[in-house]
Amino acid sequence: MQKIGKYEILKELGKGATSAVYLANDPFAARQVAVKLVKQEALGDKEHGKRFQKLFLTEASLAGKLQHPHIVAIFDAEANDEGSYIVMEYVEGGTLEQFCRVDALLPVARIIEIIFKCSKALDFAHRHGIIHRDIKPANILMTGGSDIKISDFGAALSLASETTQVTGVGSPAYMSPEQVRDQQLNHQTDIFSLGVVMYQMLTGRLPFKATNNFSMVYQIINVDPPPPSMHRPDIPNAVDVIAKKSLQKSLEKRYQSWAEFSADLASTFVDLQNTAEAVPETEKFNTLRGLAFFREFSDVDLWQVVRISTWSRHPAGTTVIREGEDGRSFFILAAGEVRVTKNDKLLNVLKAGECFGEMSYLGTKDFHRSATVAAVTDITMIEIADEALSQSTESCRSRFNAAFLELLVTRLESANIRVSQLLLDRNVGVR
Repeated sequence: MQKIGKYEILKELGKGATSAVYLANDPFAARQVAVKLVKQEALGDKEHGKRFQKLFLTEASLAGKLQHPHIVAIFDAEANDEGSYIVMEYVEGGTLEQFCRVDALLPVARIIEIIFKCSKALDFAHRHGIIHRDIKPANILMTGGSDIKISDFGAALSLASETTQVTGVGSPAYMSPEQVRDQQLNHQTDIFSLGVVMYQMLTGRLPFKATNNFSMVYQIINVDPPPPSMHRPDIPNAVDVIAKKSLQKSLEKRYQSWAEFSADLASTFVDLQNTAEAVPETEKFNTLRGLAFFREFSDVDLWQVVRISTWSRHPAGTTVIREGEDGRSFFILAAGEVRVTKNDKLLNVLKAGECFGEMSYLGTKDFHRSATVAAVTDITMIEIADEALSQSTESCRSRFNAAFLELLVTRLESANIRVSQLLLDRNVGVR
């Protein structure tokens, strides 16, 4: 086979009973893509054909939707006499399966970061009315470091659809109690499945282990797994607590929202990192979400900010910007306080969430710093190069421009108040 539609086949990536996936070249977009070709005999199967067709149409319907840095993009889909196929973003690096063995486990902090990114991606999907229903290591792709992309939304359930859900989809070992019972599902079924993935990545073992599906279903419904730290002593209690809550059989006791789950994951970094280590991406995202400067940024925009920014920690007394030096980046204070001075005179004291050095981006190309900035307390500082921001998406740049405009208006108002007060004091003194 040389072509599928307009896509030039380069090689086969893998195949199963109902489909095959190929690496292909998209000549129009000049990029490599993954093409999943559904076998015609599967769609025509008398017993399962309608089910396969519905799963195909579900995934195909997401083309152009769910655009998120941690979800595999679906570019195109086609169903005709040549065959039914879906064109997706090609992701190198393998799946999380490689890190679910006892002899190949990742550090706990890295696992929590991966699960955090999964939780934010699935929260994004849920806010667009989509429940995945088949979360497992094989459907989470690694893209280098701790970056992931969730794939295979063929089993997804659209909450906005009036059609009945297809039952019997998903992988038994990762199913929630309500899923194995074929009950109505909500986003909490994905929380349970992601909890199983986290448990397996932490320990190299499934929380529910059985020799057949009937025994697996019994355990999922009736048995509480031991805490992950029973298998791996370096796991802190906070992680045990998260695992237990995500795997609760009762919907009332399980995490009620993705936001609650994500917040607990982020908070565990207090136990997992020390101040000398680099700032983890999970902490970066959660910090950005809590800063007023980024209040109007979407999750997708915030992940892009994480990508284009450099984070650093500095002790009290450190001078981070010097008056008169060249600079082609601006800064947002993530934690602590800094003093802004000019000619050794105090201009301002900035706190977490405030920005400085932004005139390098808003001003001329030949820019020199107009003030000195020094840490009053220990600080965490976010630096964004002007060039990196200029090459980001239009949406991200627009959010920054709006935030800068609000910042400048606030500073002008404060300056006007100070000038008015000075004039009032002067007038009173003259009398």
